[in-house]
Amino acid sequence: MLGGARSGKSAHAEGLASGSVTYVATARRDPSDQDWQERIAKHVARRPSTWSTVETSDLPAVLSDVPGTVLVDDLATWLTGVLDDTGAWEGPLDEARLRCDALVDAVLRREGPLVLVSAEVGLGVVPATRSGRLFRDELGSLNARLAQACDEVLLLVAGLPLRVK
Repeated sequence: MLGGARSGKSAHAEGLASGSVTYVATARRDPSDQDWQERIAKHVARRPSTWSTVETSDLPAVLSDVPGTVLVDDLATWLTGVLDDTGAWEGPLDEARLRCDALVDAVLRREGPLVLVSAEVGLGVVPATRSGRLFRDELGSLNARLAQACDEVLLLVAGLPLRVK
């Protein structure tokens, strides 16, 4: 599930998930950012109480270990954490790219139902900053690799799902 900011991609992805669902939240909490806390709370409030939630950055492990349906929301916040953790914003990208490779491999090996949510970043202007270009390029590459690995790809535009694959 790809889409721009506020396109409805998370809510649409949640509507696709059924059965025993594990919601994997990749956003890192920042207690000093009230707006971010409110956004997370809205996502939490929308989820059925029967779903379990895992807050982690170790997506390959979750995809390997968790049975039933897994919904990952979202890959953009996951990649931001990877770039932070590996020092890739200012340093080499090797370790960050290895973590992306591990995620793609885990998706390819996953046997149970999987719904991935990610931001589509390739439709806008070229960012003016190095970090903006780095993020756009790395997430665009990751999205393309995961789209090849997935059976189905949807793009949400103005709240409307378009089947891409």
